[in-house]
Amino acid sequence: MANSKYEYVRSFEQTVRLVPNTFLIVRIDGRGFHHLSNKYGFEKPNDRTALELMNAAAVGVMKEIPDVSLAYGISDEFSFVFDRACNLFDRRESKILTTVLSTFTSYYVHLWPSHFPDKSLTPPFPSFDGRIVQYPSFQNLRDYLSWRQVDCHINNLYNTAFWALVQKGNMGTTQAEEALKGTLSADKNEILFSKFGINYNNEPDQFKKGSLIYRDYGTPAMGPWDRSTSTPQERQRSEPSKTQMEKERKKRLKAEIKLEYTDIIRDEFWEVRPWLFPER
Repeated sequence: MANSKYEYVRSFEQTVRLVPNTFLIVRIDGRGFHHLSNKYGFEKPNDRTALELMNAAAVGVMKEIPDVSLAYGISDEFSFVFDRACNLFDRRESKILTTVLSTFTSYYVHLWPSHFPDKSLTPPFPSFDGRIVQYPSFQNLRDYLSWRQVDCHINNLYNTAFWALVQKGNMGTTQAEEALKGTLSADKNEILFSKFGINYNNEPDQFKKGSLIYRDYGTPAMGPWDRSTSTPQERQRSEPSKTQMEKERKKRLKAEIKLEYTDIIRDEFWEVRPWLFPER
C-alpha cells in the first residue's frame, strides 16, 4: 500500500488474536429463520430438505476450509470445530469468523435452487450471525458438543409433540403450548404414543441427534506429528513447522468428509476416531 497522509487511519484498526492452544468453535445461527421457514412453507416439525441444505452448506465449508476438523448442526445452527493446533489467519478472530460465515452463507444461497427448485429466493435473503468460543480442554469441547446434542433432543421431542397436537389433535398453537406446559420427557412420549400412536424412539436419528460432519482418514493414524502425550507447555514450545502444517493441510483435503446422525455424548464415537483431535 502506497504511503500517503491518510494512511494514519489504519492505526484505528484492531486485531484480536485468539488464545493459543485452545479449541475453537465457530457457531453460526440463522437470522430470522422462524419467519423464513413460514415464508417458504417448511414442513413442521422438521423439514428434511431444509436440514439437508444446511448439511450441504456445512460440507461446502469443510471442503473450502481444511482447518475445520468437525461440524455439528441442529435446526438452523452449525458449530465448526478447529483443533488447538490450528493457526489459520494467525488465529485472528475476525478473519476466521467472517470467512466461515460468508462461506456457509454463500453455499446456502447457491445450493438453495437444487434443494427447493420450486421456491425462488426473494428478499430478505437468508443470512446468519456467528460467534467464536474458545475451550482450553478436550473435555470442555466434548461437553459443548454434548450440550448441543442434548438441546437437539429436548427441542425435537417438544416440537414433535407440539406439532402432533396441532396437526393431528386439531389444537391451536396456544392450546398446544398450554397442554405441554410443565411436562417432562416421559409425559411428551406418553402423549405421542397414547394419542397419536407415535413411538418417539422410531423417529429419524437425523431429527433426534442432529448432523455430524467429520473428516475420515480411513486409518487411526494420528497425523504428521503426534503431540497427544505432550503437556500444554511442551506443545507451546514445539509448534508444528510450516512443512508439517502443509502436509497436514494436504492430508485434510484428501480425507473423506462423512455425514452421520450418531451419538457424540458417549465415548464410543471418539475412541474409534483418535485422529480427529490427537491433542486431547
